Amino acid sequence: MARRMFSVLFTIIAIMAFATCSFSQESATIKATATVLPTLAVTGNNDLRFETVMPGIEKSVDKSTVGQAGEFQIRGTNSAEVTLDFALPDSLSRGALYLPLSFSSTDASYDDGTSGGQQAPAGTINLHVQSNHRLGGSGLLMVWIGGTVHPNLFQNGGDYAAEITLTVTYTGN
Repeated sequence: MARRMFSVLFTIIAIMAFATCSFSQESATIKATATVLPTLAVTGNNDLRFETVMPGIEKSVDKSTVGQAGEFQIRGTNSAEVTLDFALPDSLSRGALYLPLSFSSTDASYDDGTSGGQQAPAGTINLHVQSNHRLGGSGLLMVWIGGTVHPNLFQNGGDYAAEITLTVTYTGN
């Protein structure tokens, strides 16, 4: 009987040792994808031109003055939202000489293709704070900027200049 128990036990152990376990297994895959927006192109098309300035007399250029107002062109993805951020000088310079310059909160405007351009823009831009705007349906946004110079009575003659920088970034919206 012990031999028979041993034989049965040996058979059970052998079956368990050599039996293959079978489990149901399935798999699936997904792709990781991303759409990278084309690079923004920002172009300065026209300098802000005060032209001839008289000592002691302020001179302003309005954002709607064609040929004198500064002009930026922004190209990117159609209808994408962008942030506009201006770095504005507080003066024009000629070597060690300075000519004070100021910008009001309404000295810039924009057109996204939905209005009449520089003469009848879509809206104004406060140059002193970042602002979000949408590129037009064609991926274009135009920005115009004016300002005021404040020469003193004894302002030295000559050509004065400074850089106005517009930084544009996609917001992701």
